[in-house]
This record gives sequence, structure tokens and C-alpha cells, in this order.
Amino acid sequence: MKRLAAYFAAFLMVAAPAISSAGVVGKEDDRLVNCGEVLNEILGLPENIPQSLLDKATCVVVFPSVLKAAFLVGGSYGRGAMSCREGDQFDGPWGAPTMMALEGGSFGFQLGGEATDFVLLVMNEGGARGILNSKVKLGGDASAAAGPKGRTASAETDVTMRSEILSYSRARGLFAGVSLEGSTIRPDGDANERVYGPHLTAREIVLSAKTPVPSAAGKMVATLNKYTPKHR
Repeated sequence: MKRLAAYFAAFLMVAAPAISSAGVVGKEDDRLVNCGEVLNEILGLPENIPQSLLDKATCVVVFPSVLKAAFLVGGSYGRGAMSCREGDQFDGPWGAPTMMALEGGSFGFQLGGEATDFVLLVMNEGGARGILNSKVKLGGDASAAAGPKGRTASAETDVTMRSEILSYSRARGLFAGVSLEGSTIRPDGDANERVYGPHLTAREIVLSAKTPVPSAAGKMVATLNKYTPKHR
């Protein structure tokens, strides 16, 4: 009986962390699913992101349901994910996403207490590598601008051609380009560890074609491959 009790105690010590973390992992899965749903809905709008910009994007970041109330208290942040085209030159198919965090102060673009969805296009290799390596301040460390909208709209403007990151928002059903200057984006290391396990950096997750796409991120990656399969 003593031996059986000892085995049972040992089992509880091993199983308890897995049980306690199950809810946390579930939240990360929900985040990835929401990213896929938001991206699919936005790219399906008649007046959405210009195709020419989408095809030029190196990475796409999605932050679903960011609340104004969270920013007003300071220190809160939106959580999402970023998928990039695979390979050292970012010229392959869309790969496994790294979990991301959006941080900043109170943003004037939000309407009331409504949740706002954000989609950011990372337009070049330098911007992508900067984000993967560390926290990046938009408008400071990386040039940023509100993205133009309209599927067939001309996107060859000075602002879009000079910007490393173009940002869009959707709140109360309204979709528009929006400036996120002053806010920061960074890889969410803790969330990445819960999704992919320890010892994998955001850079390793994104650039390695060997990183399997989590099932919860399937819709996000499939949507990108559907709407912009080739880097132009």
C-alpha cells in the first residue's frame, strides 16, 4: 500500500503541471483560431487590402479583438500572431506563425469600448527581421503608415512605398487604414513556448520550413496561401 501510495503521489506531481497548463494552451489555440477567422473575414471584404500590397507583403500580423478599455489602464496589450513567407529570402509559402503582442497607450482610432481587429502588413525583409529579433516601436524603429484600402486601388504612393509596416483596423463593421505610430509589437515568447515548446525563438519558428503549423493556425495560413500564394 505504501508503494502504491508513493506511485500515486509521483503521478500527481508529473500530471499536475500538464493539467494546470491545459487551460492556458487552450487560450493560445483560441487566439490562433480567432486570427484565422478575422483574416479570412477581412480579406473577403469587397473594399479591403489592395491585392498589390498583399502580394508584396513579407509577413502578416493579426491582432483580433483589441479593446480600448485595456489600453486606458496602461500596460495592457493585444495578442495575436504573425505568419511570414518561409525561407531566408521570405519567398516561400506561408509558414507557422509566431505569437505576437501589441503594446501601447490609448489610441484615438478606437470607437467607444468596441473591440478592434488589426491587420498589419510587413512590407520588407528588414522590417520582418527587426520584429522577429526584438520589440519594435512603430514610427520609430520601423516606419509605419495607415494602409490604403480598396482591392483594386492604386497603392503606389510615397507613403506606402516608404513604409515598412502598413496597418488596418476593423471596428463596428468599419474597415479602414489606421496609424499605429507610437505603439510597439514584439514576439510573445511565453505564448510561443506554450504552443511550440521551449528553446524555439520567434525567428526559428518563422524561418524554418520544418516547423509544423499548429492545427489551430490552419485557417490563418490557408487563408494567406489562398489570397496571396506568391510573393511579388
